[in-house]
Amino acid sequence: MLLQFSVSNYGCFRTRQTLNFAASAQDKSLPDNVIQQKLPGLPGSQWVKGVAVYGANASGKSTVLGALEALANMVTESAKMTDPKEPIPQIVPFALCPGQPTVPTAFSVVFVTDGVRYEYRVAATRERIVHESLRAFPKAKEQLWFSRDFDAQTQRYTFTPERPTGFTRDPQLEGYTLSNMLFLSKAIASNRSDLEPVYRWFTERLAFLDLSQASSLDHRFTLAQAVKKTGLQDGILKLLRHADLGVAGVRAVDTFPGGEVPDGFFEGLSQEIQERLRKRNWTQPELTHRSQAGTEVALPWQRESTGTHRFFALVGPWLDILHKGYTVCIDELETSLHPLLVRELLRLLFSSQENASGAQLLFTTHNPLLLDGSLLRRDQVWFTDKDDHGEGHLYPLTDYQPRKEESLVRGYLSGRYGAVPFLPDGLLVAPEASPAPPKPARKGRGKAHE
Repeated sequence: MLLQFSVSNYGCFRTRQTLNFAASAQDKSLPDNVIQQKLPGLPGSQWVKGVAVYGANASGKSTVLGALEALANMVTESAKMTDPKEPIPQIVPFALCPGQPTVPTAFSVVFVTDGVRYEYRVAATRERIVHESLRAFPKAKEQLWFSRDFDAQTQRYTFTPERPTGFTRDPQLEGYTLSNMLFLSKAIASNRSDLEPVYRWFTERLAFLDLSQASSLDHRFTLAQAVKKTGLQDGILKLLRHADLGVAGVRAVDTFPGGEVPDGFFEGLSQEIQERLRKRNWTQPELTHRSQAGTEVALPWQRESTGTHRFFALVGPWLDILHKGYTVCIDELETSLHPLLVRELLRLLFSSQENASGAQLLFTTHNPLLLDGSLLRRDQVWFTDKDDHGEGHLYPLTDYQPRKEESLVRGYLSGRYGAVPFLPDGLLVAPEASPAPPKPARKGRGKAHE
């Protein structure tokens, strides 16, 4: 379960920005939208199942997800480093302050796995890890397992504390950790089982889906689950039938009748890629639809709409997320999907019956219709916006303390909460027109990123 994530000097974010999944104790609405879990050392016990991030184009919505994915990729890929001079590819610092001293990009994530709360922090430049630390909270008192800091004067790393509680130091392993490598990743590669829960949360419990037009998400996972006797088969068929797509059933058919890939299909690809593709199971879905005569008629996959393709590709992973209790991040959730379908997918996630495993969702959206008090709590809505210097800011709707009867849809579209394009003269501005005035200050920004 994700509790909090912070980032600074990454993408459009220069100063520290923090996203918090804590649910307001004063908000009694939509109790199914929260996870009840008492954690040692924390006063609150409610955590939201989902957070929606709104914002204008290029305001930093995707950067929030990208920063968390960058940290996860560092954890999974760092141990593969063999050259200490190889740059760290996940570090993408704020670019609009040229000539200023190099400031590390910093990440901090608080999460729960196997019933224990952890806080993992990393600060790095493109050249090296500057700081890395891990804290565990099996009880109320913090246990600092390790803290690794680089001293620019001595050009050496210092590990503290000398005798950590709950963790055993390994000076030899510390010395073998390259400057551009995470100690967490090196320790896992060296079979340190005590760090397995932390590592596995990043690699197995945290997931990322891209639903943009450039997404590689396709039909294969859903199709495999739909045609096999798996725990997801009935749920996939049920959702397809209830989504008003006219779908009655699904089956797998050969992409190439006879099983032979046409000559020239792999032309121009390397031998390695050709061999990998030849081993692929070349099948595609064939959906059946109810005809006027009451019979089922199969349509070729190519004749199905883009929205049907997108929903079919998403429904299998979505049910898998609910079944296994993943924390998943999705960019542009509504791509090619009707707003009502998106609403119903969210209702599944927020349902205590359908989401008994405590899955969580962090997603970006432009859809104002989701700002509905019957779907999202107010502590589930966050915004991103940029100032006149190109810096992104992340802040919650609750900073504005909207009245209970206030229309959030109208307030958002009117710009009351920021996070919308600032177009005082529209796009049809005469060439001789004077530059637009500075963007107005956004109320409430300061609380979210102090």
